[in-house]
Amino acid sequence: MLRQLVMHAPRVFNYKSGRLAHGGCGQILITRALSSAAVSPPSKAIVYDVHGPPDTVTKLVEVPAVDVKEKEVCVKMLAAPINPSDINRIQGVYPVRPNPPAVGGYEGVGEVLSVGSSVTSLSPGDWVIPSPPSFGTWQTYIVKNENVWHKIEKGVPMEYAATITVNPLTALLMLEHCVTLNSGDAIVQNGATSMVGQCVIQLANSRGIHSINIIRDRPGVNEVKEMLKNLGADEVFTESELEVKNVKSLLGGIPEPALGFNCVGGNAASLVLKFLRQGGTMVTYGGMSKKPVTVSTSSFIFKDLSLRGFWLQKWLSTDKAEESRGMIDRLLSLVQEGKLKYKMELAPFDDFSTALDKALGKLGSQPKQVIKF
Repeated sequence: MLRQLVMHAPRVFNYKSGRLAHGGCGQILITRALSSAAVSPPSKAIVYDVHGPPDTVTKLVEVPAVDVKEKEVCVKMLAAPINPSDINRIQGVYPVRPNPPAVGGYEGVGEVLSVGSSVTSLSPGDWVIPSPPSFGTWQTYIVKNENVWHKIEKGVPMEYAATITVNPLTALLMLEHCVTLNSGDAIVQNGATSMVGQCVIQLANSRGIHSINIIRDRPGVNEVKEMLKNLGADEVFTESELEVKNVKSLLGGIPEPALGFNCVGGNAASLVLKFLRQGGTMVTYGGMSKKPVTVSTSSFIFKDLSLRGFWLQKWLSTDKAEESRGMIDRLLSLVQEGKLKYKMELAPFDDFSTALDKALGKLGSQPKQVIKF
C-alpha cells in the first residue's frame, strides 16, 4: 500500500493542506517543478484514508518533495503531540475535521528549513508553531504560507513548544474570558489531572485564585493529590469523598467558587455545580465520560447558575490570531520561568504506533504522548 501511495499518480499527497489529492481539474498534484528556487525534502507522514479506529486506519507513508513558493516556508517538524481531539478527528466524530485521506495532528513545533523569495518575517533556523493550529502536523516536513507560522524563542523545551497551543491556551482563555476573577476568588474543576486541569491550577495560583479540584477514585490517589497540590491546588477531592450532604462544608476558609470547569460530564459535572456560589458559572469544555450534564431546576431558579461552553477552535476562528499569539508568548514565558509545567513523554516518530496505543489508553494511564521527529 505504501508503494502505491508514493508512486502511483494521479493520487498523490499534498502536505501543504494535510490532505491527499486526486488528479483532475482544479486539484493539486505535487510535482518537483524544475524552475523552483526552493524545494522541500521528501517527507514522511502519518496518514488515514478513512475514518475509524486510529490504531487501525493510520499508516506511515512517504511523500514526495514540493516546491516552496515565494510566500511559503518549509518547516522541519521537531515535535507534535497526540491529543484527544486528534484521535476524535481520525475517528470522524470531531465537529471540524479534514476529509480523508488526510494526515493527522493539529499542533506542534518545527524549525524553518527554507523560505520563499518573498518571505520577510522568518529565516532558516527559526523555531515556529502553526498559530492558529493547522491540520497535518504528524509529518517530518511541512510547506505552508508564511502567515501560518508564529516565531517563538528557541530556548523553550521542545515538548512544551509543541503542546502550548491547545491545552494551556484553553486553560488561560477560560480563566480570563468567562468570568471576571480577582485575587482571593476561587474556581472549581473536575478532570483536574488533565493537561488543561493542571494548567488551570497553576495559572489560577499565579493570580492568587484558589482552586478546588475533583478527581476520579483510582489506585495511588494520595500520590495524585500530592502532585496536584505541588502544582498549587488548594483542595483535591475524589468523587467518593464528595458524597456528603453539603460539599461546601469541606471548603474551610476558601470562598465559594464563582467559576467551575467541566470536562467530564455526568456526576462529576453535578459535583462542580454543587460547589458554585449564587450566580456562579460552569463552563463545559469536554465530555470524557460521554454522559450528559444534568442540572436540577432549583440550581437555575434559586442559585441562578449559568451554564456555557468553550471550544478553542471556535474562539480561534473569530479573527483572534494575533491575540492568541500574544497569549501563547505569555504561556511560553511562564514555562521558561518554571511557573507552568505538566507531565509529558517524548516518543520517537519511528515508534508512533506505541505512542498511539498509550494515547488511546491501551497501556493504562500514561502521560501526554509527544512525537519527536
